[in-house]
Amino acid sequence: MNILPDTSVVVDGRVSEQCVAPEARREGGEAAEADADADPDSAAAGEGFAGATVYVPEAVVGELEAQANDGRRRGWDGLEELQRLADMHEDGTISVEYVGRRPAETEQPEAGEGKADAIIRDLADEYDATLVTSDVVQSEVARAKGLDVLYLEPHGRDVERLDLEEFFDESTMSVHLRVGLEPMAKRGSVGEMTYGRVGDERMTEAAVKSLAHDVEESARASPEGFVELDEPGMTIVQFRDLRIAIARPPFSDAMEITAVRPVVETELDDYEYADELRERLAERQRGVLISGSPGAGKSTFAQAVAGYLADEGFAVKTMEKPRDLQVDERVTQYTELGGRMDKTADSLLMVRPDYTVYDEVRKTDDFEVFADMRLAGVGMVGVVHATRGIDALQRLIGRVELGLIPQIVDTVVYIEAGEIETVYDVATEVKVPEGLMEEDLARPVITITDFETGRPAYEIYTFNRQVVTVPLGDAESEESGTERLAKQEVEREIRSIARGHVEVQIRDPNTAVVYVEDDDISQVIGKGGGRISDVENRLGIDIDVRTFSDKPGGRSGSGGSGGPGGASGPGDSGGGEVVTPEITSRHVLIPMEGYEGDTVEMQADDDYLFTATVSRGGEVQVSRGSAIAEELERAIDRGKTITVVPS
Repeated sequence: MNILPDTSVVVDGRVSEQCVAPEARREGGEAAEADADADPDSAAAGEGFAGATVYVPEAVVGELEAQANDGRRRGWDGLEELQRLADMHEDGTISVEYVGRRPAETEQPEAGEGKADAIIRDLADEYDATLVTSDVVQSEVARAKGLDVLYLEPHGRDVERLDLEEFFDESTMSVHLRVGLEPMAKRGSVGEMTYGRVGDERMTEAAVKSLAHDVEESARASPEGFVELDEPGMTIVQFRDLRIAIARPPFSDAMEITAVRPVVETELDDYEYADELRERLAERQRGVLISGSPGAGKSTFAQAVAGYLADEGFAVKTMEKPRDLQVDERVTQYTELGGRMDKTADSLLMVRPDYTVYDEVRKTDDFEVFADMRLAGVGMVGVVHATRGIDALQRLIGRVELGLIPQIVDTVVYIEAGEIETVYDVATEVKVPEGLMEEDLARPVITITDFETGRPAYEIYTFNRQVVTVPLGDAESEESGTERLAKQEVEREIRSIARGHVEVQIRDPNTAVVYVEDDDISQVIGKGGGRISDVENRLGIDIDVRTFSDKPGGRSGSGGSGGPGGASGPGDSGGGEVVTPEITSRHVLIPMEGYEGDTVEMQADDDYLFTATVSRGGEVQVSRGSAIAEELERAIDRGKTITVVPS
């Protein structure tokens, strides 16, 4: 008897399984299973392969080797089966011959398109062998071509419990297993998780590989699981309520398994503002961003929203990569189509959902897809990482047109420790921004209102060609956002005219006082006051220009003394702080820890360089190639002391 297996039965281990003697298989209870699985029209059905000549196509070997080199478990399983067949050849159970050719390098990627299958069918015909396969398409094509075919059903099994579930208890959200380390887990309630050991013995490579093999085989064999992603170095499996990521070198520096599951299931009624949110969501399709830090309970709340919408009779779908949400069976979960979410969106528009839950919205492409679907009339609920509610909305700035933001997102929900911390209502109105008075400064303003108090919390608008977000009400600092913004703009305008030191004081929303050097005042005011009038018209604020001799107390930070520009000289203690800039390939970085959000003046020895606002990360970045950066680098090269003075 001659048989020729294809890749599907080799990977499944079905060839060696059928090579034992029929008596032994009957004693082991396998004969009945083989007879049930086999094609009843085949002469080989139920007879087993003992004593047969097994022709192994080189095309199969090449495919398995390529998969193993890519780190895929299927490849290793198939190579292990070939070793078992080699052992049976040695003890005389069967005869094994390798035949045919390997597909060329250009053909290998097209194996899924039928080229490798065609080579295997041609070999079965050439060697007058029965083609053994677990691939339905392969069996039907071979039978249509007149070949003798033995179709064996792929192995399937019910999996009661994965081996790695021994590391879970009722309070465990995630388990983290890495070669060389003790097993770790996150346990507790939402927002109050602790990360600690759940075992004393370090995980060996063999143990981690065994657990990974159990996960992958269970997912492929059980209807309760599927492989979400299988790339070289990374496999992601969804099995029941577990999402399991298996990382392998060289993608990771050591083999690692991370298994995550939801620890709570909630309903919308479990949250504050439930009645208001129900009414809001049911009124019409909305654009909602659910924001919060990792582990805060964003996805749990999104699941509750999806369940409520399904209960209300809305057609609800999800867009996820990987599919992670635990939702009602009425909610169909979609992932990337052809590796792209925009293709998924195109398909969903044909399905016509009322609401789509998008988990997670992170990259620019994600925000663009979210916006496109929302503008097409689909209600959208997006899950976004953010440390404040306003940060979620700001991530849309620059990715979509500013005026479209309220049409895309009209509700922002911020989650902290599993509870709704803040809800914002987002709308647009044409008005004079808060803190400005001139009527001709009216413009479209995005108002972000606190849902609980009904008071405006932020305004977003364009000011002098810049998009600004201004906090209202309880200011985030002693100086209001509007005052801070106005001060920066006045400073920028005056510094473009004056050569020496400049200081600005905002007296009220309509008036600023500017202090300059004696020899700069005529330059700043201009002939007949024309230059300062131009600045006032551009900024919409009255500016009173004075010299430092008129300023009570003298210059800021220097007590009225010091070198030009008002800074203390090197070694003085008059307010200048010495810093050491770092020059990278793209930026000059100036560390300013402790000054986050402050406006500071940069000086080289006694010479003024520029004024900047310190970032949240506690540094000032200057792009190399700019005039400011070149001047700063020249000062560094000349050994000048770089100091900063708060403005």
